[in-house]
Amino acid sequence: MWENAISFFEFNDANVIYVSLGTIILGAAAAIVGVFTFFRKKALIGDAIAHSILPGVCLAFILSGTKNYLLLISGAFFTGWLSILAVDYITKKSKIKEDTAIGLILSVFFGVGIMLLTYIQQSGNAAQTGLDSFLFGKAASMLAQDVIIFSAISLVLILMIILFYKELKLITYDKDFAKSIGLPVKWIEFLLSSLTVLAVVTGIQAVGVVLMAALLITPTAAAKYWSGSLSLIMILAAIIGGFSGVSGAFISYIAPNMPTGPWVVMVLSISAIISIMFAPKKGYISRLWQQTKNRRQIQDENILKAFHQIAEKEESFGEPKSIEKLREKRYYAIKLMKRILARLKRQGYLNKTSKGYYLSDYGQRKAARLVKLHRLWELYLTEYLRIAPDHVHEDADTIEHLITPELEKRLEEKLGYPEVDPHNSKIPYN
Repeated sequence: MWENAISFFEFNDANVIYVSLGTIILGAAAAIVGVFTFFRKKALIGDAIAHSILPGVCLAFILSGTKNYLLLISGAFFTGWLSILAVDYITKKSKIKEDTAIGLILSVFFGVGIMLLTYIQQSGNAAQTGLDSFLFGKAASMLAQDVIIFSAISLVLILMIILFYKELKLITYDKDFAKSIGLPVKWIEFLLSSLTVLAVVTGIQAVGVVLMAALLITPTAAAKYWSGSLSLIMILAAIIGGFSGVSGAFISYIAPNMPTGPWVVMVLSISAIISIMFAPKKGYISRLWQQTKNRRQIQDENILKAFHQIAEKEESFGEPKSIEKLREKRYYAIKLMKRILARLKRQGYLNKTSKGYYLSDYGQRKAARLVKLHRLWELYLTEYLRIAPDHVHEDADTIEHLITPELEKRLEEKLGYPEVDPHNSKIPYN
């Protein structure tokens, strides 16, 4: 296995170069076109096109009697487009929803394709060898002329996306606005559908008709966890698609019994799982960490506020407060309360004596600001939203943790630096 792996990366074998280039180009091109399909929420249409391509491939072979890829691609493009028209017609002319129409067209076209493929296999035509690789893909069988053809088509796809990027972006996010400014929406949709069909047609050599939808959609699904910019998502999707393609080819090279297409999809799936779990900001782990951080911040601020409120009521600033007294004001389990107090002490907000904890100078300023925000927001709700004073506490308890210094300043100016809240409690200013 190690010898095969080293041999693959030495690129001494011309076939390895063809397959590597081919899978990278096919994976990247399909991923770039798939970005628009994904964000237009038409992921299933890619699956319908992929399955509808098979009868076109078989018909082209039956009519020509040869396995010329240009003819096969032409046939595939024809039936792929026919499937889009059929889905649109059924959706517009009947009460059948789009997903049902896609399922219907997908199964009918694929059934016809399998029937034609069986006929070809029983026809005795020697040229039909390898035609069944369109089902699951067989990138390892690509030759130099195949790579040239697919590369040319892929470059056309990428060039068209670059030329019409603004128009495609507009109909993807706001189709109605595009219509209102006079953009030829139908023509652009026709262009996008044609590019999608072409991407699927070329990509089936890598993963086959059954798994093509994964090559179209999964790179975008993974890339969107890493960025919110459409252009950057396209670049990331192309990298993920290209990497998955060459990885599938590599695995099938070092383990000859392993099919390329399914392994390409496996690598895509692993990329998507890694993105979902570990992407910064949008990944599961990152969001879990942020939630934990927010929960701790709320706990800390609630306890600091409780310190201030108790001290204010008892006029005992600077004196230690017991855990029991704090729990009467803000209830947390004893273990959790001890963790919060220890955390606040580490951050310099609290000092500790044998009688309990008390606010440090730094902690007093922080606690006073929290109380001020709470009471300012209560006053805002009663004065501007006409909410009764006895109904504003819970809202203020939630919002006070989100108020930024800029919003705090605007709130003070709008309310005219008030001295008391709706309950006649003093608003502390530092």
